Amino acid sequence: MWKCAKIGLLLALFAFSFAPARADERILRCELGIEGGCGYYMGDAAEVPFKNVREMYGATFRYHFDQRWSLTAQGVAHRITGKYKPIGTDIAEKKWTNQLINLDVSAEFNFFRFGAPCYDIRVKPITPYLMVGLGVCLHGDVQKIAMYIPFGIGFKWKFAPHFNLHVLLQNNFYFADNLENIKDLDNPRGLNGTNTFNNDLTTTISVGLTVEFAKDKKICRTCERDNAKPAKYRR
Repeated sequence: MWKCAKIGLLLALFAFSFAPARADERILRCELGIEGGCGYYMGDAAEVPFKNVREMYGATFRYHFDQRWSLTAQGVAHRITGKYKPIGTDIAEKKWTNQLINLDVSAEFNFFRFGAPCYDIRVKPITPYLMVGLGVCLHGDVQKIAMYIPFGIGFKWKFAPHFNLHVLLQNNFYFADNLENIKDLDNPRGLNGTNTFNNDLTTTISVGLTVEFAKDKKICRTCERDNAKPAKYRR
C-alpha cells in the first residue's frame, strides 16, 4: 500500500511539473531548439517530387512579438542527390550529390493565439502557422551562393510550460539553376534570370523541439493605476 502511494505521489509530481501555469499571462519571448527531417530537390536532374529524398537537420531561433507574430532564424544542412547522363556521351547515368547549407529569416503568423493556457480562452497550446522569408544557400563546397525565398505551413504544440514541438513543411524557391554543382546540369538551357520556372526548388519536412526563455517582466497593476492618476494624487 505504501509503495503504491509513493508511486502515485511521484506520478502526480511528474504531471504537475509539466502542467502549464494558468495564472501567468506573460509571454516567453525567445525559443531555441533543434530540428531534423528529410527533403528532396526539383530541378534539371529531378523534375518530379519525392524523388531522391535525403536527410536534413538544423537549429532554430524564434522571437515572439506577440502570440500571433514571430520572427524565426534557422540554419539547416541538407544534402541533395540524383543521377544524370553526361551530354554528348554514351556513358551510363552518373550519380551526383551536393551539400546545401541554408540560412534564412522568416516571419511566422499563428492561426490561433499561441501560448500556455491562461485566463484568456483565446490562447491555445496548439496552432497551425504560415511562414515566409528570405534566405541564402551556400553550396558547392561553400564556394557558390544562391538566394532563395522560403515559404511553408506548419503546426506548433506547447506540450510543457517551456517546451514546444513543431512540424514544418517548407519550400525553398531559389533564384538560381545551379544547385547540382555539375557543369552539364548547372543552367544547361541558359535561362537563368529570364525564366523563373526553370529555377531550382527544394522541399523539406521537419520536426523540431524548442525551449522557451526570456519571460516578460511582471506587470504591476497598482503602479498602472497610480500612473493613471493626476500627479498630485499619486503616492
